[in-house]
Amino acid sequence: MLEQFVWGNTVENWAISVGIVLGTMCVTKIVSLFNKKILYKITRKTQSKLDDIIYDSLESPILFGILLLGIWIAFHRLEHAENTLKAVDGAYRILVVLNITWFFNRLFNSLINVYWIHPSDHSSKTRRQTAKMMPVIKRGILILVWIIGIITALSNVGVNISALIGTLGIGGIAFALAAQDTVKSIFGAFTILTDRPFNIGDTIRIDSHEGTIIDVGIRSTKMRNYDKRIITFPNYKIMDASIVNISAEPMRRVVTKLGLTYDTPPEKMQEALEILRAIPGKVENATTKEVIANFSEFADSALVITFIFFIEKKGNNQKVTSDVYMEILKDFNKAGLNFAFPTQTIYVEKE
Repeated sequence: MLEQFVWGNTVENWAISVGIVLGTMCVTKIVSLFNKKILYKITRKTQSKLDDIIYDSLESPILFGILLLGIWIAFHRLEHAENTLKAVDGAYRILVVLNITWFFNRLFNSLINVYWIHPSDHSSKTRRQTAKMMPVIKRGILILVWIIGIITALSNVGVNISALIGTLGIGGIAFALAAQDTVKSIFGAFTILTDRPFNIGDTIRIDSHEGTIIDVGIRSTKMRNYDKRIITFPNYKIMDASIVNISAEPMRRVVTKLGLTYDTPPEKMQEALEILRAIPGKVENATTKEVIANFSEFADSALVITFIFFIEKKGNNQKVTSDVYMEILKDFNKAGLNFAFPTQTIYVEKE
C-alpha cells in the first residue's frame, strides 16, 4: 500500500512530507513556548527597551519562517512537474521576502511607538509636540517599507522592475490626472508635518469650522467639533485655508458691551467702570492683566461701556465667561446700576 503512487509520488513519501509539516508545526509551538517562558522573561528584566522591541518584532516572523522552511522541505522531497515546481519556488521566495518585510515593518512600528509617539515625561517640549505628528511619519515609513519589500519580492521571481515601472508610467500619467486631488493631499500632509500650523489635540478654527484635531492622515485631517461630530478635511484644502490655532493662544480675549440707562449720573458711571475692572480678580481663571473698561458710546437707548477681559489658557471659556457675567449682574444690582433696554420717548405737541 505504501508503494502505491498518488499524484506522481508514493503514499509513503506523501506521509513523510505530511509528517514533516506536522513536525514543523510542533517545532513552532515549542519555540513559541520557549520564547514566552524564557526569552520573554529575560528581555523584560533588562532596563533597555530595545531588546523588548526586537523580541516582539522577531517572534511572529521567526515562527512563520520556521513553518515556511518545513513546508519547503516537505514539498521539495516530492516529485513534481517542472512548471509546478517553478511556480511554488517563486511563491516561496515571495513569501520569504514578505516575511522579512513584515519583521522590519513590526520593528519600525515598535521603535516609532516607543521612542517618538510616546516620549517620556522628561522629553523636551519640542520633542513632545513632534510626537503628536509622528503618526503621519509612521504611516509614510511603513508604506515605504512595504513598497520596498514588494519590489524586492517581485525582483526575486524575475520580474523586470524597470520595464514594469515604464509600463505603468504611461497609465500613471492618466491616473495622476484623475487622482491629482489625492496627490495634493499627500503633499499637504507633509506640509502640515513640516510647517506644523497645529498638532494633534490642538483646538483650531478652519474657515467657519472650529474643533479639536484628532487625526492627521496621508490624505485627510479629522476634526471633532463642539457637537462631537467628526469633520474630515482633505489636506490640500487645509493648505489653502486660513487656520487659527486656538490652543496656541496664551489667553482668550472676551469683548462685551454693557448699556446703562441715560439717567445714570457720572459718578455712578465711574463706579460701574471700577466694578468691572475689579471683577476678573474675583473669578477663577480670569486674568487681571490687560482688563479694559471704558465709557465708549452714547447709543440711541443706552450709555455704552466696552468691557474687555482675558481668560487663562487652562480655563473653560464658557464657564469663565458665565461666571464673569454673573458677577457683573450681582455687583451692578447691588450698586443700583440699571441696564438699559431699547426705549423711545415720544413728545406730543398740543395745539
